[in-house]
Amino acid sequence: MQIQATNYQVLFGSDSFSALSQHISKQGYSKIVLLVDENTAQHCLNYVLQWLAVDVSFEIIEIEAGEENKTIETCTAVWESLIELQIDRKALLMNIGGGMVCDLGGFVAATYKRGIDFVNIPTTLLSMVDASVGTKTGVNLGGLKNMVGSFAAPQMVLIDTAFLDTLPGNEMRSGLAEMYKHGLIADASYWKQLQHLEELSTDDLLLLIYHSVSIKNEIVQQDPLEKNLRKLLNFGHTLGHVIETYSHSGKGIKPLLHGEAIAIGMVLEAYISYQKGILNQSAYNEIKQTLNLIFESVVFTKNDIEICTHLLIHDKKNENGNICFTLLADIGKGVVNQSVESELVIQAFNGYMSS
Repeated sequence: MQIQATNYQVLFGSDSFSALSQHISKQGYSKIVLLVDENTAQHCLNYVLQWLAVDVSFEIIEIEAGEENKTIETCTAVWESLIELQIDRKALLMNIGGGMVCDLGGFVAATYKRGIDFVNIPTTLLSMVDASVGTKTGVNLGGLKNMVGSFAAPQMVLIDTAFLDTLPGNEMRSGLAEMYKHGLIADASYWKQLQHLEELSTDDLLLLIYHSVSIKNEIVQQDPLEKNLRKLLNFGHTLGHVIETYSHSGKGIKPLLHGEAIAIGMVLEAYISYQKGILNQSAYNEIKQTLNLIFESVVFTKNDIEICTHLLIHDKKNENGNICFTLLADIGKGVVNQSVESELVIQAFNGYMSS
């Protein structure tokens, strides 16, 4: 199984490692650098190494796990390690980890000596269906999501569901949020399929991941630099990113995983869609009920809501001072470039917390 993205392939299953080995041998890389975090160093690194059949020497760089470490300071530490290891422009960086490692590692590779080749090996469900496609790389700045980054394509992406065996339940749910989003913005039948996860096997999961990657890839190929259509992928993220950022500030709600925050963002933005007369009430109710069954609800105080609303002004998707949302016209049909008033955002939080 494989998907052809712009300038690279997304390969599925353990067989993809033989394709990676062939690529490495063909390119004649001077050295391979494996970028891991504490978790993937323990649970995933040996699995990758056992599949690699290459003669090239390699180095390992380990960074601290967690979204709070997705920073320029971590990038600097990795860049300095690359210099100390005398890594030249003919080397390959392999990012083995979740979205944080893939996003940060891609940015490091894109900027080190003006660019070296990199490969992404996502190890979480979230990174498989989200960070694997789209050529976005980047890090957070001042606590704000993905403020510094670039578009850079990997040589290939390898998706192997064997990594998911080590994943905690909350991390699996975090990945499901992005899969639900793909159904909501582009494929109503896929959304319906995801509503009946109890009927699915682990073999079905690989096909679902493949379908999610296909949906995202099709959108990205039509609009690689996010000028218009690709903004569909931002559904749930305008408020979701704000909530995620605030949750890690230590000032209010408990820290949330990316997908947990995006799930809340999708309910809020579905409510906004309904209140603006774009989405019908039954569709909104279905979205809210489905997501609230899977994701734990969060209580926002008046102060929490005020801070989150204020943080919206920093959203990188804003244009000419306007807060731009992607909303829903129906389940399976997103609409981009929707302006939303602050009062409606506050109302959405209250709607989310109502039964």
